[in-house]
Parts: sequence; C-alpha cells; structure tokens
Amino acid sequence: MALPQWIWLIYTFAVGCCVGSFLNVVIYRLPKEKSLIKPGSFCPACNKHIRFYDNIPLISWLILGRKCRYCKAPISPRYFVIELLTGLMFVSTYYLFFSSPLRTGMPNFTEGGWLLYLLTIILLSALIASSAIDLELWIIPLSICWVVTAAGLIISAIAPIVIDPAIIDGYRLLPYASAKTSALAAGAAFGLGISLLLLFTGILKQSYEFPEESISKSEPEVEPKSKTEPRINHRLEVAKEVLFLLPIVVCSYAAYRLTAEFGTARDFWIDFSQKPLVAGLLGSVFGYFIGCGTVWATRILGTLGFGREAMGLGDVHLMGAVGAVIGPVAVVVAFFIAPFFGLGWAIFQMFFKKIRQIPYGPFLSIGTFVAIILHNAIYDYFFTVLGYK
Repeated sequence: MALPQWIWLIYTFAVGCCVGSFLNVVIYRLPKEKSLIKPGSFCPACNKHIRFYDNIPLISWLILGRKCRYCKAPISPRYFVIELLTGLMFVSTYYLFFSSPLRTGMPNFTEGGWLLYLLTIILLSALIASSAIDLELWIIPLSICWVVTAAGLIISAIAPIVIDPAIIDGYRLLPYASAKTSALAAGAAFGLGISLLLLFTGILKQSYEFPEESISKSEPEVEPKSKTEPRINHRLEVAKEVLFLLPIVVCSYAAYRLTAEFGTARDFWIDFSQKPLVAGLLGSVFGYFIGCGTVWATRILGTLGFGREAMGLGDVHLMGAVGAVIGPVAVVVAFFIAPFFGLGWAIFQMFFKKIRQIPYGPFLSIGTFVAIILHNAIYDYFFTVLGYK
C-alpha cells in the first residue's frame, strides 16, 4: 500500500535537514582544507567531541540554547539556518517534481524520477554550501563545482537507460544534444584539452598569478585594515584568458563546420551523436560550456570596459556546473535572473556598509532555483516563440 504523501514530505524534510548538517561541515572545513570525514563533529571553541544526541539537526541547536554543552561558547545561527534551508529545499523540490503542475512530463519517482531528483538536490545542496562560503569568505571552492559538473555529466549520460530518451528530449528533463549542438560541444571539449595542455606547458600564462615580490607596497592603504594589492593591468590579465578561450572557440566552430558540410562526416556524426548515451553526455557538456561562456564573456567585457576585474572565475565554474545539470537555455535564463536579486542587496550594501562589491554566487544560486521552478515555462517560450530546437 502506498504511503500518504504527507509522510513522504516529512521524511524528505528530515533527510534534507541531515544533509544540511553535513553541508555545515563542508562550509566550515572545506575552505580550511580539512577532511570532511575525520575527525567527527567537534566544538571549534573547546575541541570537545559532539555526541550524537547533541548533533540532531535543528532540535539540538534549540535544546542546547544555541551554546556548546561543555564550554558554553555560542553556536552560530548559521547551523540552524543551513539545516532548515536544506530541509525546505529537499521537500519543495520533491513537491515541485512529483506533485506540482509546474513540472509536466516528470516520470514518477519509482520510474526514473528519483534520478532527476537526485541530480537536482546534488546541485541545490552544492549551491547552498558554495553560497554560504561565498558570503563569508568571498570565494567559491572549485571542488564543489567539479563534483556537480561530474554528477551532471554522468547522470545525463546514464539517464536514457532509466528513462525513455524521447521523454527526456521532449520535456527537456536533462540536457540532450542535437547533432549540431553535440558537434559544438565535442569541438569545445577538444579545444579545452588543447588550452589546458598549453597552460600546463607554460605556453599560455595563467591570469592573475603574481609572485610575492611583485606586490607593491609604495601606495598608502585606503583603509587601515585593508591589504595592499599588486599593481595590476586588469585588461592585460583578461587578455590571457581570451587566449585560453581561443582554441575552445576555434575547435568548436571547426567541428560544427566539419560535421555540417562533409557528407561522410555528417552522416557518421548524425548516427553517432544521436545515440542516447552520447546525446545525453554531449548535451551536458554543451550546457557546461554555455554556462561558463556566459559568465566568462561578462567577466571579460566588464573588465575590458571598466579596467577592473569583473566577476570571479569561481562564478564561471559555478555556472558551468549549473549548465551541465539544467542545460544551456535554462542556465542563461538563470544568469539573467540573478541580477534582480542582487540589485537590492547591492543598494543596501552601498548605503549602509559602504561596500560596492558583492559576492555574486548566492544570487546566481537563487536565479538557478527560479529557473528550475520555471523550467516548463522557459522551454515553452523558447519552443513556441523563438522556435528553439
């Protein structure tokens, strides 16, 4: 007998809170380059091991009165907020996928929907962790982005084994490449390999990499506690990034032309690229490059225009990971939704904290969640209005 839905929702919320407890470990330890497994949970103030009954998500924080049992040091509200937010994310995503009319075409949980749900909560959990770290330290750990990217590539490739490929493609449940976009993706991947090889051999130089002695200490500090920065020609630095991207663009275009104009290559590629596993994998690869490219183009153009570094490379990797999961169209929409959430925060910071820069990762994350909610509306618009294929 099927269990009532409310039981599933409570169970999903509880699992989400437990995952949120682990995300708190990631948020605290990953920037410090500490193991996420050993040692077990401990109080940062007194280093006492936290017993299991003091480590129950949400409940323990309330029962302990927001203080360590042993040293009475305050426990940050962040722990409670992350656990609650993750639990709500788990349950709201479950409801969106399997009960809400906003997402049509979604297979039942036991008929392959579980795989789509798993990939989505991996992405959203990673966005919660990276956003919390970005808010506190102004960095996005690349390891988080790489885990999500790998999950997107693998699950997009194997999903057609579990779910009918026609349903995946028809409802755009996962990235799924046509022959044209798969050629662009394969060429870009080949070009990325060339760029990484040139970077590894030293032919290409990494941007914003300076020896310690290049830091100038001749200029007075603007603020007493600010650190002096090296004299940087930002336009020159992003020119290095343009050179890095050049093989990717050239190889992507060459692969597209090769498979479009030469009959033998075209016939082979159409047959090969439309195999479900290949179409799923290259669809995810294409989404990755579109996600990276959208942010990277903004970074390059902004830096060339204003003479200061615009956006961070962490944002590039983050949206690449998002694109590998939700596809090329939705990731672009997510990127353009994000500024609407960031604008209010930026205004508040400028007037009350006199800070003109903001960590953009959290707003990219919110934009991504909105794009996931509006998935059907986004693709309906691109299909019916713009004729997107």
